[in-house]
Amino acid sequence: MRHFAVLLLALALILSLAPPASANPFARDVDPQDIVDRAKDTLTRMAGHPDYPALRADLREAHAVVIFPRVIRGGFFIGGSGGLGVALAWDEDEGDYSPVGFYSLGSVSFGVQIGGDAAEVVMVARRPDARDSLFASSMRLGGDAEVAAGPVGAGRSASVNADFISYARARGAYLGMSFEGSRLTVREDFNEAYYREDLRPVHILESRRVDHPGTQALRDALLELRRDEADEAPARGGEDQRPEADPAEGGIRPDAMEVETL
Repeated sequence: MRHFAVLLLALALILSLAPPASANPFARDVDPQDIVDRAKDTLTRMAGHPDYPALRADLREAHAVVIFPRVIRGGFFIGGSGGLGVALAWDEDEGDYSPVGFYSLGSVSFGVQIGGDAAEVVMVARRPDARDSLFASSMRLGGDAEVAAGPVGAGRSASVNADFISYARARGAYLGMSFEGSRLTVREDFNEAYYREDLRPVHILESRRVDHPGTQALRDALLELRRDEADEAPARGGEDQRPEADPAEGGIRPDAMEVETL
């Protein structure tokens, strides 16, 4: 009995010294520059894929772009999914994209059709108020801002009426991930670590109070895509006869059922 009491005391001491269960799971030696660099790789890979002409067209008129290089099922978010990423805002007067602000994406629905455990995501803000919604400390997609799955596939197009257009894929396959109800949250800790200053998103994305040379390659890639006229944008003028995309639309294509884990 005495030994049992000693064991209980030792266990209580260990638990008292352990970090709280609510400790931030993203604060685990993640290098902010690595997130920026992988965001550029994701952008280049997805925009260069033949199945994403609509993404390239959307990027030419983006008011802001949000990139998550790796959204993981479970893992970071117990019982859900999530990832770390960056957002950049377009400044028409400057003719350039802003430095990056860091964000986390939580509670994404992968859906039963997805066989992989991770995906990469690019979201395009199609309206000025969608860009401005990124200035809030947190927002819920599908609530504070509408989100729709972008059309995919060469020769496929659709007019999409939403604040954000999302594109997601695992290696080799388009994914119809649902972002309805997902929460986009500013990562002030990563912003402060990267810029060495306590900043709000509006200071980075709008007023550009700070800058970082590590963001330039990503910004140059976005600017090149914005100016790229090789792929013609969807036809404009006159009444648009194309079907409007449903925000819940988007599944895995029958010819791309094999999804590899990132």
